[in-house]
Amino acid sequence: MRAPLLLLALIAGCGSSSDAPTPPNDGGSDAADAFDATPPPVKQGDALYEKPGPAPVGVASSKVEDTARGRSLPITIWYPASEEARAAAATGVPIESLAGDQKDAYAKLLVADKAGCANRTAHAAVDAAPVPSGLLPTLVFSHCHSCTRLSVETMAERLASHGFLVVAVDHQGNTLWDALAGKSAELSGAFLAIRAADVQFVLDKVLDGTALPKSLDKRADPAKVGVFGHSFGGATTGLVLARDPRFRAGLAIFAPMENDLLPPAKMAEIKVPAGFLLAREDSSISEIGNNIIRSNFKLGAPPLFLFEIADAGHWSLADIDGMHTFQAGCGVAERQTEPGTPFVYLDPPGARALGASYVTAFFSATLRADAAAKAFLTAKHPSGLVDAKARE
Repeated sequence: MRAPLLLLALIAGCGSSSDAPTPPNDGGSDAADAFDATPPPVKQGDALYEKPGPAPVGVASSKVEDTARGRSLPITIWYPASEEARAAAATGVPIESLAGDQKDAYAKLLVADKAGCANRTAHAAVDAAPVPSGLLPTLVFSHCHSCTRLSVETMAERLASHGFLVVAVDHQGNTLWDALAGKSAELSGAFLAIRAADVQFVLDKVLDGTALPKSLDKRADPAKVGVFGHSFGGATTGLVLARDPRFRAGLAIFAPMENDLLPPAKMAEIKVPAGFLLAREDSSISEIGNNIIRSNFKLGAPPLFLFEIADAGHWSLADIDGMHTFQAGCGVAERQTEPGTPFVYLDPPGARALGASYVTAFFSATLRADAAAKAFLTAKHPSGLVDAKARE
């Protein structure tokens, strides 16, 4: 029964008490005393994708109503803003201020994060004017099981600063707030299909302009559309790519796109560029889950990319790392690749920046045919923390 349970945990992506960081040895031994609990540094190179792009970032909130399915879907939108927004974006806003009706609940969870791993500040200007002209390559983000649309705010900012329009949706009935109320949806192929339909509906409304501020109406480029997701959102990404030809590229973060427990998505059905981020120390899904990701990479139709990140856990790239039950990525833990060996997860801000670099380069390469971005995806990273592979 162990393998099915681990696979279910992979799709769930939920933290648990077993994922919480623990000291390497509570007995005060010499080995424990010698253990260095300093987070591994994440060095940045000279690539454009490893730093914010030329545009300040704007952010807006909205809600789309799918009356046919009876679903009300809050969304957050990040976009390249006009130069006048630079000072406000640099100052930023408390990240919980972007959570709408859940602002106070989000703030309480941040206060409870004593390790300080979660991101506190969104460096974006609220309702700022966008860059004055041009179509924007557009991405839709799908969050993990019982998570929030703000889970990868750092990635969204990096993408927006490089000229992307990013829209993240709260999957009604399967959010962090639903989980706290004890009523989050069950993991199933049926609900996976609901989530995929959410992503497709959001794109409908983005392209017809009704989901966006008036200043962004008709700015989404229908020819350059991508989708990405974390954990259960990665499975959602796979199903969207298999079903909807409007999406020209997709990236799954710490989850496979095809998994036998959720059979609707098949790698053979995905005909566009796809990529995977894999956390080597992902104790939430174990080496079993990581090997499924590697199998997806081998079985799918090229072009395919795989980025394996050392010293990263299931939440290392997320802005909610260390918050609530999302602990596997914050502080000290035991290596799932070397049982009994203690280590410390990557420094959270550095890990988020690292993830943002690869997501931005991936979509720049696949949606914009950016040759420099493609070269970055297969080059050795300065930190030595990323093992990148490509099948073309």
